[in-house]
Amino acid sequence: KGLRNMLTDGLHAPLVDMAKPRTGTRLLKGLKTASTFFRASMSAEGTWVFGVDLSDVSGGGADTGLLETDLTKLALDLSEGAREQGAGLAILIDEAQDLTLDELTALCAIVHLASQRQLACVVALAGLPSLPRMLAEAKSYSERLFRFDRIEHLDRGLSEKAIVEPAENEGVSWDNDALAYVVAESAGYPYFLQQFGQSAWNEAESSPIRLTDARVGTSEGRRILDAGFFRSRWDRATTAEQKYLRAMSEDGDRGTLSRDLATRLGRNVQSIGPSRANLISKGLVYASDHGVVSFTVPGMAAFIAREVGE
Repeated sequence: KGLRNMLTDGLHAPLVDMAKPRTGTRLLKGLKTASTFFRASMSAEGTWVFGVDLSDVSGGGADTGLLETDLTKLALDLSEGAREQGAGLAILIDEAQDLTLDELTALCAIVHLASQRQLACVVALAGLPSLPRMLAEAKSYSERLFRFDRIEHLDRGLSEKAIVEPAENEGVSWDNDALAYVVAESAGYPYFLQQFGQSAWNEAESSPIRLTDARVGTSEGRRILDAGFFRSRWDRATTAEQKYLRAMSEDGDRGTLSRDLATRLGRNVQSIGPSRANLISKGLVYASDHGVVSFTVPGMAAFIAREVGE
């Protein structure tokens, strides 16, 4: 789906809930603008009615077909309408690295407007380490629009908390050795904590979850990750790109100098540039430093060595 369709799907239900018989004039204007934005969305055909009469309400104009123009208009009118109700507008997008350059540009425009007008509006994006670079390509001043928080490995305390607290809520505890094993094997990567924790939970027959459960669960969790999480990424790469990834995997997760990659592949740095650019575009690697490329997810190098290494 494109951003317009996603926003239509996400905003329609809460706006319907806010539309009451005595809705304020600013919110009515926001609804009118939203109705024109939604009407231009393929996914919203026939679903944009809010249950209130908007025929004599000012507003609208968010259907020019220009995403940045339409989205800015929508954000302005909805934010002011929401403020009238003691609320605000939040646009929260996961996997934001999959957005197009035009979509990121439009989101930057919203943030810029919100800052200038002091709107009741927030935009939060989550994505791979390549996302800041993509935002900079969309708007050169994006570093002034967003606060960037890098979330990678959780420390030991947070990792233990992520495993223990959900189990405690279900009346289940973890043996100290089992907990330490899962935390160590996950290396603090949140998704691995989830998968290893779930697999150990499924293995255990009773509380507390013990070390043997954790060992079997982690092994099963790694098999699941290999079959889905890692394999799906590997299969996105072409044969030439897979050779590039194999050469990277010799350095583990710490990143690889482009000149070292060229040497390993028996080519010059310029000739491997297209593979690098394509892998960055696919979200498999990112430029972690000048002349250095790294895998976007930890454990990819180990997967390559384990499953497809030569």
